[in-house]
Amino acid sequence: MTPILLVVLVAISLGAVIFTFVPALTGDGRADKRKKALKGNYQSARESLQVDRQRDARRKTVAQALKAQSDALAKHKQRETLENLIFQAGMSTTKSAFIRYSVIFGVVVAIMCWLFEVPLLFAFVFGTAGGYLLPRWFVKQRRKRYRTRYLDELPNAVEVIVRGVKSGLPLNDSVRVVSREAKEPVRSEFARVLDQQSFGKSMAEAIQILYERVPTPEVNFFVVVITVQQQAGGNLSEALTNLSKVLRNRKKMKAKVKAMSSEAKASAMIIGSLPFIVAALVSVVRPGYLNTLIDTPIGNIWLGVAAVMMLTGIFVMNRMIQFEV
Repeated sequence: MTPILLVVLVAISLGAVIFTFVPALTGDGRADKRKKALKGNYQSARESLQVDRQRDARRKTVAQALKAQSDALAKHKQRETLENLIFQAGMSTTKSAFIRYSVIFGVVVAIMCWLFEVPLLFAFVFGTAGGYLLPRWFVKQRRKRYRTRYLDELPNAVEVIVRGVKSGLPLNDSVRVVSREAKEPVRSEFARVLDQQSFGKSMAEAIQILYERVPTPEVNFFVVVITVQQQAGGNLSEALTNLSKVLRNRKKMKAKVKAMSSEAKASAMIIGSLPFIVAALVSVVRPGYLNTLIDTPIGNIWLGVAAVMMLTGIFVMNRMIQFEV
């Protein structure tokens, strides 16, 4: 029994030695596996942390750009000076020249009213309205037409930039292509961006001039995309492709709103012109029938009431067809 017991003890000792030292020599022990696992987890956690930091920095940059553009939009909405109206209408007239022409126009209107034997007080009122309201209304209509033509061509300009970036052209060269090939007024506005760059401004700074001329949400989207790409990087072609789709969808929505509001506009025109048409027909059939409204105080009062009611109805119908897209 003693030799057998000795052999068993020797075998157990050799097994313990092999179990202890051989895995350490081959490097396949549990400790090494655990170290490798911990190292891999640490590496993946570090990479994930870097990705999170980059994402947070990009979000912060986007938020700052959006806040800056939102503040600029609110500033443009709050301050609508005469100089800004002339600038945004694409007119080359200076502010002093515009005021001078407005005064001359108002004086001409007042003189014409006086020549047609309009009372002096009413002639002064008509002259003041003609010198102040009509020129401003004209400039606002010019600005509206300028914006419409600009926004009609802007999606095409964005698509040209997208094709240029996808083909390998730098952003500056793509903008230069737009400044040569696009229709007016987009061509002139992008040429102004290149002029700003020639003075040493970066693309993110020079692109802001587009928003100063046309402060609309569509141009705001474009400026934000370019600014964020210049500051934080990213896939510019993909962002501009999505922007082009958004601009075209907004254009379709505006056309749909215009078609839906055409009925209300036609009704307002018919209802607003109906009193004048009826008055003209009555005057033709029965001359002097409506003189009571002009010659008597009670008639003047009712004419004033009718004018106030008509203006109120026009205002209400105008607000009904105003939609923000």
